[in-house]
Amino acid sequence: MEHKAPLIYSLLAHPMDGAAIEARSLAIIDAEAPAHHFPTAEWAVVRRMIHSTADFAIADCVRFSAGAIQAGMAALRAGAPIFTDSNMIRAGLSLTRLQRVSSTYRQERIFCHVADPDVAAQSHAAGLPRSLFAVRRAGAALDGAVAVFGNAPVALLELNRMVVEDGLRPALVIAMPVGFVHVSESKQELMGLPVPWIATEGRRGGSTLAVAVIHALCELCNLEERR
Repeated sequence: MEHKAPLIYSLLAHPMDGAAIEARSLAIIDAEAPAHHFPTAEWAVVRRMIHSTADFAIADCVRFSAGAIQAGMAALRAGAPIFTDSNMIRAGLSLTRLQRVSSTYRQERIFCHVADPDVAAQSHAAGLPRSLFAVRRAGAALDGAVAVFGNAPVALLELNRMVVEDGLRPALVIAMPVGFVHVSESKQELMGLPVPWIATEGRRGGSTLAVAVIHALCELCNLEERR
C-alpha cells in the first residue's frame, strides 16, 4: 500500500515559526467565533482562553468584574506577586512574558505552597485538602497579589473567607477551579465580594485557562505600551 508523504513536509516547505502559528490561530478564532458581547480587552482574554482549549463554548461561561482587566494589568506592571493553587500553573506561566511587562519578575515572585511539607502535614492531620492550608500559609502575602486558581475550589473558598473576615484584598483573583464539588459555589461566592475577579461560571475551568488569562493580560499590557 502506497503512503502519502508525512504532513511535516508541508510545514517544511512553507515554514511557520511558533509566533506565526499563534497569530494564525488567533485570526482563525476571530473569524470563526460566534457573535459575542465582550468589549475589546475582555475579548482578548476570552480569545486566549479559547486558543488554549480549541473550545469556542468556553466563552459562554467567562465572567469579569467591573475594572478587572485594568486591575490585573496594573498589578502585573507593578510586579505584584502571583499566587497559584497548583504547581502546574506555576510551571505554565511564562517568565519571559511577565518580564516584558515588569522586569522585576523572577520565579520566586510566583509562589505555590501546596507541596510544602508543613502544608502536607497540616492537611493530613485535619483531613482537609492541602490547598486550604496552602492559602493559609500564603496569608498576608495575598494582599495586593494576583491570586490564580485553576484547580482547587477549597482554596478559593478559603480565600473568600479571608476577604470577608480578614479584610484581605488581592489585586485580582482569577477563579477557574474545575470539577464537581464546591466548584460552582466557590466562584459564585467570590463574585459577590469586593475584589476584582475574572472567573469561569459553573463547573468548567482548569490550569490551562488560568494561565491563558495571565498571558492575555501580559499581551494587553504590551499592546498598550506600544501605542
